[in-house]
Amino acid sequence: MGELNGILNIHKPAGITSARVVGQVKRLLPRGTKIGHAGTLDPFATGVLLLLIGKATKLCEQLMASPKQYLTTVRFGATTDTDDLESPEHPTPNAVLPSVERITEVIPMFIGTILQRPPAYSAMKVGGRRAYALARDGQVVHLVERPVRVDQIRLLSYAPPDLQLQIDCGRGTYIRAIARDLGAQLQCGGYLTQLCRSRIGDFTLGNALPLSAATDESIRAHLRYL
Repeated sequence: MGELNGILNIHKPAGITSARVVGQVKRLLPRGTKIGHAGTLDPFATGVLLLLIGKATKLCEQLMASPKQYLTTVRFGATTDTDDLESPEHPTPNAVLPSVERITEVIPMFIGTILQRPPAYSAMKVGGRRAYALARDGQVVHLVERPVRVDQIRLLSYAPPDLQLQIDCGRGTYIRAIARDLGAQLQCGGYLTQLCRSRIGDFTLGNALPLSAATDESIRAHLRYL
């Protein structure tokens, strides 16, 4: 089959981990081929997942630093422990859903270099353990705020309680945290119900290979060779 070296843009479906995507594609590659990915997507999330094959694994840091774009839906009126739809919602008592004018006023607070506290259910390490592992054990997780870069937040539609946004941001930005903090600022609570990564650098959904269509032939056709 020949040695493969390059970047494969996969359209990740919902309900599967990024590691499982890597495993499925690895089985289609020549035996012994190195493979990794740049930038994990949560299981419920969809969209651009860059698989690094062969010598392209050395590009991981470079690609993870590339600008990213997400399409997301925030639901107001409740919160969840995970800041997304993967855990039960806790309705906010006496929540008043915000007007589109109020949302438009608040959004600029989340643009630029901002301080963001990662979600308790995240891969951040606390005392050598992943935060999500501590949270699942019932421990209170204290994560410190850190600077992240948000280049643009564009309001796409608002049909209360659901707000659709396009977010352009830099490395390390948690979209779940934006949903959580936006809901807190609007005093109604908020969490993610949908998340799609639509771009990493110049890799987009438009040039992504659906995981279900991955074969030896389609991988070679979509691979950006080094």
